[in-house]
Amino acid sequence: MRNLTSRLFSALEWRTVALALLLLVLPLVLQSFGNAWVRIADMALLYVLLALGLNLVVGYAGLLDLGYVAFFALGAYLFGLLASPHLTETFTWLAVWFPQGLHIAWWAVLPLAAVLAGVLGVLLGAPTLRLRGDYLAIVTLGFGEIIRVFLNNLDHPVNLTNGPKGLGQIDSIQIFELNLGKKFSLLGFELASVTLYYYLFLALVVLSVVVCARLANSRVGRAWMAIREDEIAAKAMGINTRNLKLLAFGMGATFGGVSGVLFAAFQGFISPESFSLMESVMIVAMVVLGGMGHLPGVILGAVLLAALPEVLRYVASPLQAMTGGRLDPAILRQLLIALAMIAIMLMRPQGLWPKPGLKKMLSKKEQSAVATSGGQA
Repeated sequence: MRNLTSRLFSALEWRTVALALLLLVLPLVLQSFGNAWVRIADMALLYVLLALGLNLVVGYAGLLDLGYVAFFALGAYLFGLLASPHLTETFTWLAVWFPQGLHIAWWAVLPLAAVLAGVLGVLLGAPTLRLRGDYLAIVTLGFGEIIRVFLNNLDHPVNLTNGPKGLGQIDSIQIFELNLGKKFSLLGFELASVTLYYYLFLALVVLSVVVCARLANSRVGRAWMAIREDEIAAKAMGINTRNLKLLAFGMGATFGGVSGVLFAAFQGFISPESFSLMESVMIVAMVVLGGMGHLPGVILGAVLLAALPEVLRYVASPLQAMTGGRLDPAILRQLLIALAMIAIMLMRPQGLWPKPGLKKMLSKKEQSAVATSGGQA
């Protein structure tokens, strides 16, 4: 028995080491094909962070949130305002105090964005505690759209967000003397800016996975899952469903705020168009497609849906040429993604990588439901 256990642990360790080496080497390989491929990997990691945060709300607590992109926008605009010349150009009194412009470091804005997003998440969750399912989805959807409309219209009478023009000249991330917005040479080998961002995003994703895994195995995580399965039974067992729901909304929102800061620093430009309803729908689709409540599945779904639209560019262009240019490549790519998602949901409704034992649990629930209905008949 001990030999078998040691073999399993050794196999798991080797798989972990192999995966770590693959992730470390991946941007260097992609960089040889062009920085655009590394940029796709960077955006995939950002979406993994967002999907992990939404998984706390949807996957663990079972609360359907379609306004998650609002917290993403909050973090992005907070960093955009505090790390760009926009505020000093708009308010002359501020330029007197900061003649060089506001250039607050990202590490100072990051916890501030997390706290503000968490507070906003709790404020969103407080009036929706009695809502479930479709009603909760509609309310959170409206919340996300309200934030986007505010960002789009807060350019008058005081130009706070610069409206649909967006915010530009946002500072890049700097770690000590290393500026991630510039190339870096190491032992004669040149690392592009997108490659440096990749390693930062990867480190934060690994940290987030560890936090989420610890939460899933904690008392709070088990209470969330009890609420997801049956809220009435969980309340009867003495679980404080109100506080735990608010905690899920708040903790999930912090991931969105942190991701927004990283997105603004990475892009150098943000506008309300980056935080539309489709972004929220896409993040929810990542969680559902991969497997709700299962961290490897959520990561797989985020990577696939973040990278698939870019990869399908190489499929849509030949198809457009075959039709004589009558098909729009962007619409065609969305059609191909929709067809792929429909096919996967029909064949694997529990997700691409569901939690082990979920299929057996679902089949037992179906059998008990059939037996109950038969008994009543």
